[in-house]
Amino acid sequence: MGKARGFPISGGSVSDKEASGVGRRDFLKACTMAAAAVGLSASVGKAWAEAAAKGLKPSVIWLHFQECTGCTESLLRTSHPAVAELILDLISLDYHETLFAAAGHQAEDALKSAMEKGAGKYICVVEGGIPTKDGGIYCQIAGRTALDMLKEVADKAGAIIAIGSCASWGGIQSADPNPTGAKGAPQILEGKTVVTVPGCPPNPYNFLGVALQYATFGTLPALDKLGRPMFGYGRVIHEDCPRRPHFDAGRFVQQFGDEGHRLGYCLYKMGCKGPVTHANCSIQDFGEIPGIWPVGIGHPCVGCTEQAILWQLPIAATVEIEHPTPPALYPPISPEHGGVSPVATGVAGLVGGALIGAGIMASKKLMAEDKATTKEE
Repeated sequence: MGKARGFPISGGSVSDKEASGVGRRDFLKACTMAAAAVGLSASVGKAWAEAAAKGLKPSVIWLHFQECTGCTESLLRTSHPAVAELILDLISLDYHETLFAAAGHQAEDALKSAMEKGAGKYICVVEGGIPTKDGGIYCQIAGRTALDMLKEVADKAGAIIAIGSCASWGGIQSADPNPTGAKGAPQILEGKTVVTVPGCPPNPYNFLGVALQYATFGTLPALDKLGRPMFGYGRVIHEDCPRRPHFDAGRFVQQFGDEGHRLGYCLYKMGCKGPVTHANCSIQDFGEIPGIWPVGIGHPCVGCTEQAILWQLPIAATVEIEHPTPPALYPPISPEHGGVSPVATGVAGLVGGALIGAGIMASKKLMAEDKATTKEE
């Protein structure tokens, strides 16, 4: 996929076969692989290639606030597509403090320039919580608070994406007693559509899916009530967990290191929050390495995508199974029938008796008519 980096983005065409040593087929292959990585069709990959070739590369302004940079670090470790291909071929990353070579006044000038040139079109990506207490003085960049900076950049953005749990709802900074008054971007930008991609860190492909769809079609994916894309957060981990068969069979880890733990039994009794955590960790691998996620390496899910779970419930506390479905709850082989009250039985008896009596009378009448007919003959 590295070959795709030299493809022209202004005045070119996907049909060009020679562009810095990259042919049409190689670039289309790269874009198709990128689409497949986020669960989209090959036709979408072709659309990305066409858009990039025409120079339709949306500007991205990436803001860093109260965070550990783990979200950026996880994005840098994707390979299908690698962040380099995404930046150089499909989007234009015009401001990112971690990846910037520029600093100081040069960085600030780049931010202002990107906002002016891409007003109403650029993607604003927010990483980290935003402190609000005491006017937001607990996080400042170039003399401005994160609170003011977010409002200014988001005001002119075409799309806003909050990446990670910190940006989505405040993250660990917002845990009690929340000394800085940290909040997520949606709580600051009330009235604006903010796509949230929670996780600590989130799976980078969930972010890529949102960014690439907007970059190509100018639209956002279907979102749930918390602003999370349905393609990544529409189901709870429990539904697709590779340890689910053990749950259904009643095989649970009783303590870390026991035989059940070594055999890969279900971690529900150890406090796994998978039954109430909306995420696709169990089906979308991190770093393209199968099994590299908490449950995959033997640790219970901590519910990092859920504000009501992470840092709110003890890590070993069990949770109720929300909306249990087969095979978590099979119907009985011989289902119990509801009881019948004495009154209903009496009414049924009267009705039944009347029907039987009427039947007998009708039968006698027909027999009498038959005999009369026989005599006449």
